[in-house]
Amino acid sequence: MAFMDTTRPLPAGYMMSNLIDQDITHIRRVMPLSLAGDFGGPILPANYWRQRLHRLLETGYVNKGQLCEIDSLLLILDLHELNVASASVVLAKQANGGPQHS
Repeated sequence: MAFMDTTRPLPAGYMMSNLIDQDITHIRRVMPLSLAGDFGGPILPANYWRQRLHRLLETGYVNKGQLCEIDSLLLILDLHELNVASASVVLAKQANGGPQHS
């Protein structure tokens, strides 16, 4: 019996898919901390993270699982922006003396 090479070539797009997985993992870990920021606000704004996620979608190598992960991260960004907008409205009302009652 002859020795057979058991290594198979990697499927097309495997390396790109692996890089996308790593980028999604990094974004999932770092994005919430970056958005929370400090007293000066977010370290990197929501728009930066949204652009990074859209660039991943534009690669054409995103599989179904990755698409779900990216979608969930985009929803987190939407909720963050909604919370920031709501907080801004509350702060503006407080700065103006609150609601006026007749």
